[in-house]
Amino acid sequence: MFTGYYEPELPARTQPDARFRYPVHRLPEGLPAQRPWFSRAEIAAGDLLRGQEIAWLEDPLEAFLLQVQGSGRLVLEDGRVLRLGYGGRNGHPYVSIGRQLVLRGEIPLEAMSTEAIRDWARRNPDRLPALLNTNPSYVFFRLLDLPPAVGPLGAMERPLTAGRSLAVDPSVVPLGAAVWIRVENMARLMVAQDTGSAIKGSRGDIFFGSGVEAGQRAGRLRHHGRAFLLLPRED
Repeated sequence: MFTGYYEPELPARTQPDARFRYPVHRLPEGLPAQRPWFSRAEIAAGDLLRGQEIAWLEDPLEAFLLQVQGSGRLVLEDGRVLRLGYGGRNGHPYVSIGRQLVLRGEIPLEAMSTEAIRDWARRNPDRLPALLNTNPSYVFFRLLDLPPAVGPLGAMERPLTAGRSLAVDPSVVPLGAAVWIRVENMARLMVAQDTGSAIKGSRGDIFFGSGVEAGQRAGRLRHHGRAFLLLPRED
Protein backbone atom coordinates (compact mmCIF):
# COMPACT_ATOMS: atom_id res chain seq x y z
CA MET A 1 0.00 0.00 0.00
CA PHE A 2 1.35 3.41 -1.02
CA THR A 3 0.24 6.71 0.46
CA GLY A 4 1.70 10.22 0.26
CA TYR A 5 2.87 12.92 2.63
CA TYR A 6 4.16 16.48 2.31
CA GLU A 7 5.44 19.53 4.16
CA PRO A 8 2.47 21.83 4.93
CA GLU A 9 2.83 25.60 4.62
CA LEU A 10 0.50 27.35 7.07
CA PRO A 11 -0.11 30.90 8.36
CA ALA A 12 0.85 31.21 12.03
CA ARG A 13 1.44 33.64 14.87
CA THR A 14 3.95 33.58 17.72
CA GLN A 15 1.26 34.84 20.13
CA PRO A 16 -2.33 33.58 20.36
CA ASP A 17 -5.35 35.71 19.51
CA ALA A 18 -9.04 35.17 18.76
CA ARG A 19 -8.18 33.66 15.36
CA PHE A 20 -4.86 31.89 15.96
CA ARG A 21 -5.46 29.76 19.06
CA TYR A 22 -4.32 26.21 18.27
CA PRO A 23 -0.76 25.62 19.50
CA VAL A 24 2.20 23.80 17.99
CA HIS A 25 4.40 22.46 20.81
CA ARG A 26 8.06 21.70 21.29
CA LEU A 27 9.13 18.55 23.12
CA PRO A 28 8.76 19.08 26.89
CA GLU A 29 11.54 18.10 29.25
CA GLY A 30 11.23 14.98 31.34
CA LEU A 31 9.10 12.98 28.92
CA PRO A 32 9.26 9.29 29.99
CA ALA A 33 11.18 7.13 27.54
CA GLN A 34 9.77 3.72 28.46
CA ARG A 35 6.06 4.41 28.88
CA PRO A 36 3.37 6.57 27.24
CA TRP A 37 2.91 10.14 28.42
CA PHE A 38 -0.47 11.93 28.51
CA SER A 39 -2.80 11.26 25.56
CA ARG A 40 -3.98 13.81 23.01
CA ALA A 41 -7.32 14.18 24.82
CA GLU A 42 -5.55 14.79 28.15
CA ILE A 43 -3.22 17.35 26.56
CA ALA A 44 -6.16 19.15 24.91
CA ALA A 45 -8.13 19.24 28.17
CA GLY A 46 -5.46 20.87 30.36
CA ASP A 47 -2.42 23.10 30.60
CA LEU A 48 0.18 20.33 30.51
CA LEU A 49 2.20 22.07 27.77
CA ARG A 50 1.83 25.69 28.83
CA GLY A 51 5.03 27.52 27.94
CA GLN A 52 6.05 24.95 25.31
CA GLU A 53 4.26 26.67 22.41
CA ILE A 54 6.34 27.37 19.29
CA ALA A 55 3.51 29.11 17.43
CA TRP A 56 -0.26 29.19 17.03
CA LEU A 57 -2.42 28.10 14.07
CA GLU A 58 -5.94 29.10 13.06
CA ASP A 59 -7.41 25.68 12.27
CA PRO A 60 -7.50 22.68 14.65
CA LEU A 61 -7.59 20.16 11.81
CA GLU A 62 -4.56 21.71 10.10
CA ALA A 63 -2.72 21.64 13.44
CA PHE A 64 -3.57 17.93 13.67
CA LEU A 65 -2.52 17.22 10.07
CA LEU A 66 0.76 19.04 10.67
CA GLN A 67 1.50 16.40 13.31
CA VAL A 68 0.58 13.62 10.89
CA GLN A 69 3.01 15.00 8.28
CA GLY A 70 5.79 15.51 10.85
CA SER A 71 7.23 18.72 9.39
CA GLY A 72 6.03 22.11 8.20
CA ARG A 73 6.63 25.72 7.23
CA LEU A 74 4.87 28.31 9.40
CA VAL A 75 4.48 31.71 7.71
CA LEU A 76 4.37 34.54 10.26
CA GLU A 77 2.66 37.91 9.86
CA ASP A 78 5.94 39.67 9.10
CA GLY A 79 6.81 37.19 6.35
CA ARG A 80 9.31 35.15 8.32
CA VAL A 81 9.07 31.38 7.89
CA LEU A 82 9.63 28.92 10.73
CA ARG A 83 10.79 25.49 9.59
CA LEU A 84 9.53 22.72 11.84
CA GLY A 85 10.93 19.21 12.12
CA TYR A 86 9.84 16.17 14.08
CA GLY A 87 10.84 16.52 17.72
CA GLY A 88 9.28 13.49 19.41
CA ARG A 89 5.95 12.01 20.43
CA ASN A 90 4.01 11.05 23.54
CA GLY A 91 4.40 7.29 23.07
CA HIS A 92 0.78 6.41 22.28
CA PRO A 93 -0.14 4.39 19.16
CA TYR A 94 -1.30 6.25 16.07
CA VAL A 95 -4.99 5.92 15.17
CA SER A 96 -6.16 7.11 11.74
CA ILE A 97 -9.08 9.56 11.90
CA GLY A 98 -9.79 8.73 8.27
CA ARG A 99 -10.29 5.10 9.17
CA GLN A 100 -12.53 6.17 12.05
CA LEU A 101 -14.74 8.12 9.63
CA VAL A 102 -14.94 5.14 7.29
CA LEU A 103 -15.85 2.74 10.12
CA ARG A 104 -18.59 5.12 11.29
CA GLY A 105 -20.05 5.35 7.80
CA GLU A 106 -19.30 9.07 7.53
CA ILE A 107 -17.14 8.79 4.39
CA PRO A 108 -17.07 5.82 1.96
CA LEU A 109 -13.71 4.07 1.75
CA GLU A 110 -13.43 4.73 -1.99
CA ALA A 111 -13.94 8.47 -1.38
CA MET A 112 -11.50 8.79 1.51
CA SER A 113 -8.82 11.45 1.13
CA THR A 114 -7.41 14.35 3.11
CA GLU A 115 -9.77 16.71 1.26
CA ALA A 116 -12.72 14.50 2.22
CA ILE A 117 -11.68 14.80 5.87
CA ARG A 118 -11.41 18.59 5.52
CA ASP A 119 -14.86 18.72 3.96
CA TRP A 120 -16.30 16.63 6.82
CA ALA A 121 -14.63 18.94 9.36
CA ARG A 122 -16.13 22.04 7.73
CA ARG A 123 -19.58 20.47 7.99
CA ASN A 124 -19.09 19.16 11.54
CA PRO A 125 -16.97 21.67 13.50
CA ASP A 126 -18.64 20.73 16.80
CA ARG A 127 -17.77 17.05 16.32
CA LEU A 128 -14.18 17.62 15.16
CA PRO A 129 -12.49 17.77 18.62
CA ALA A 130 -13.88 14.36 19.61
CA LEU A 131 -12.75 12.88 16.29
CA LEU A 132 -9.21 14.22 16.70
CA ASN A 133 -9.05 12.80 20.22
CA THR A 134 -9.66 9.28 18.91
CA ASN A 135 -5.97 9.43 17.96
CA PRO A 136 -4.12 9.42 21.31
CA SER A 137 -0.74 10.01 19.63
CA TYR A 138 0.68 13.55 19.88
CA VAL A 139 3.71 14.85 17.97
CA PHE A 140 6.12 17.55 19.17
CA PHE A 141 8.29 19.71 16.92
CA ARG A 142 11.68 21.41 16.84
CA LEU A 143 12.83 24.48 14.96
CA LEU A 144 15.21 23.85 12.07
CA ASP A 145 17.62 26.18 10.32
CA LEU A 146 17.17 25.17 6.68
CA PRO A 147 17.44 27.11 3.39
CA PRO A 148 14.06 27.71 1.70
CA ALA A 149 14.91 25.48 -1.26
CA VAL A 150 15.82 22.51 0.94
CA GLY A 151 13.23 19.93 1.93
CA PRO A 152 12.47 18.89 5.52
CA LEU A 153 14.69 16.45 7.38
CA GLY A 154 13.76 12.79 7.41
CA ALA A 155 14.60 10.10 9.95
CA MET A 156 18.17 9.95 8.61
CA GLU A 157 18.59 13.69 9.35
CA ARG A 158 19.02 14.34 5.65
CA PRO A 159 16.75 16.61 3.54
CA LEU A 160 13.90 14.88 1.74
CA THR A 161 13.51 15.21 -2.03
CA ALA A 162 10.07 15.49 -3.59
CA GLY A 163 9.15 12.39 -5.55
CA ARG A 164 12.33 10.55 -4.57
CA SER A 165 12.16 10.12 -0.77
CA LEU A 166 10.17 7.27 0.74
CA ALA A 167 9.03 6.68 4.33
CA VAL A 168 9.14 3.01 5.29
CA ASP A 169 8.97 0.59 8.18
CA PRO A 170 12.71 0.06 8.86
CA SER A 171 12.03 -3.46 10.14
CA VAL A 172 10.96 -4.31 6.58
CA VAL A 173 13.05 -1.93 4.44
CA PRO A 174 16.40 -0.68 5.80
CA LEU A 175 16.88 3.07 5.90
CA GLY A 176 19.16 4.27 3.13
CA ALA A 177 18.15 1.48 0.76
CA ALA A 178 17.29 2.07 -2.87
CA VAL A 179 13.74 1.02 -3.78
CA TRP A 180 12.21 0.79 -7.24
CA ILE A 181 8.47 1.41 -7.02
CA ARG A 182 5.51 1.07 -9.36
CA VAL A 183 2.22 2.63 -8.29
CA GLU A 184 -0.52 4.23 -10.43
CA ASN A 185 1.32 5.97 -13.31
CA MET A 186 4.55 6.28 -11.33
CA ALA A 187 7.57 4.04 -11.83
CA ARG A 188 10.82 5.34 -10.41
CA LEU A 189 13.80 4.82 -8.16
CA MET A 190 13.42 6.14 -4.61
CA VAL A 191 15.46 6.11 -1.41
CA ALA A 192 14.10 4.93 1.96
CA GLN A 193 14.92 8.05 3.99
CA ASP A 194 12.12 8.41 6.51
CA THR A 195 9.77 6.62 8.91
CA GLY A 196 6.33 7.31 10.39
CA SER A 197 4.21 6.01 13.25
CA ALA A 198 1.50 4.98 10.75
CA ILE A 199 3.95 3.32 8.33
CA LYS A 200 4.07 -0.31 9.43
CA GLY A 201 4.71 -3.49 7.49
CA SER A 202 4.43 -3.45 3.71
CA ARG A 203 3.68 0.27 3.45
CA GLY A 204 5.38 3.08 1.59
CA ASP A 205 4.75 6.80 2.09
CA ILE A 206 5.96 8.96 -0.81
CA PHE A 207 7.14 12.50 -0.06
CA PHE A 208 5.55 14.94 -2.53
CA GLY A 209 7.22 18.21 -1.52
CA SER A 210 6.00 21.41 0.16
CA GLY A 211 2.88 23.54 -0.08
CA VAL A 212 -0.74 23.24 -1.18
CA GLU A 213 -0.24 21.45 -4.52
CA ALA A 214 2.05 18.86 -2.93
CA GLY A 215 -0.56 18.34 -0.21
CA GLN A 216 -3.32 17.77 -2.77
CA ARG A 217 -1.26 15.19 -4.62
CA ALA A 218 -0.23 13.44 -1.41
CA GLY A 219 -3.78 13.40 -0.07
CA ARG A 220 -5.12 11.63 -3.17
CA LEU A 221 -2.64 8.74 -3.14
CA ARG A 222 -3.87 5.53 -1.57
CA HIS A 223 -3.14 2.67 -3.95
CA HIS A 224 -1.54 -0.72 -3.99
CA GLY A 225 1.62 -1.07 -6.02
CA ARG A 226 4.88 -2.96 -6.16
CA ALA A 227 8.22 -2.26 -4.52
CA PHE A 228 11.58 -3.83 -5.35
CA LEU A 229 14.30 -3.51 -2.74
CA LEU A 230 17.69 -3.11 -4.42
CA LEU A 231 20.65 -4.57 -2.53
CA PRO A 232 24.34 -5.03 -3.43
CA ARG A 233 25.12 -8.42 -4.94
CA GLU A 234 27.28 -10.70 -2.85
CA ASP A 235 30.26 -12.29 -4.58
